[in-house]
Amino acid sequence: MDIGVTVGDDLDRLAASPPRFDFCELGIGEPTLVPGEIDPDRLDSALGNRDLFVHLPYSQRLATYVPEVNDAIVAYQRRLLAAAGELGAEKAVLHATSADRDDVDFREVAADQLRRIAEAGREAGVEVVVENVGHQHRGLHLSVLGDLARETETPVCFDVGHAYMEGGNDAITRFLRHHGDRISHLHCHDVRRRGDTHLPVGAGEVDYEAAAAELENFDGTVALEVFTDDDRLLIDSAERVAERLGATF
Repeated sequence: MDIGVTVGDDLDRLAASPPRFDFCELGIGEPTLVPGEIDPDRLDSALGNRDLFVHLPYSQRLATYVPEVNDAIVAYQRRLLAAAGELGAEKAVLHATSADRDDVDFREVAADQLRRIAEAGREAGVEVVVENVGHQHRGLHLSVLGDLARETETPVCFDVGHAYMEGGNDAITRFLRHHGDRISHLHCHDVRRRGDTHLPVGAGEVDYEAAAAELENFDGTVALEVFTDDDRLLIDSAERVAERLGATF
């Protein structure tokens, strides 16, 4: 099991992140870090011996009510995925957002969009993993995301902290129990119900012991999404997650 770290869209932060991690997850997309404008030599130097994962634009909606806009969204993500593939990225994280997450009939549109973008990733040699953001206004609910991922055969990036913010530790356990087989990638951090997010593991209220019990024999990848530049906190969080999952770091 490989353990990495998210670094936002900052190549300098990527270069400064602990070399002990197996990979780095880099945010890409306009206006800050456009793949076609990234110097491959600078990227390789910043990565060192670590692998590259990418996070597709955080605010880009997955699906709208306008077919022409949906086509443009797919075309944009296709361009980013092709560029990410050329840079050697292995996985790309996609937020599961929608124009109206409560419109049952609209879910078919979201499923089609997800299917098209995942296929674009396969064409580029990049595994697209869809991330739960149901705690946000436009984010698909966990139950819907699980069904859509299964229907479209799309791997999931399960963000443990986001799931906690959506429905507490019960929501984490429930999703893992019903859809754990679809999870290829984990985002791990800690949170508190009062709104603190992306804390070091152990500093919040997520029950990682219960989560690990549902992730027995997990063989995917794990990214620490802890918002700090303190290497000691990042390493400690990675060690805590690895210990609970029965892995080494």
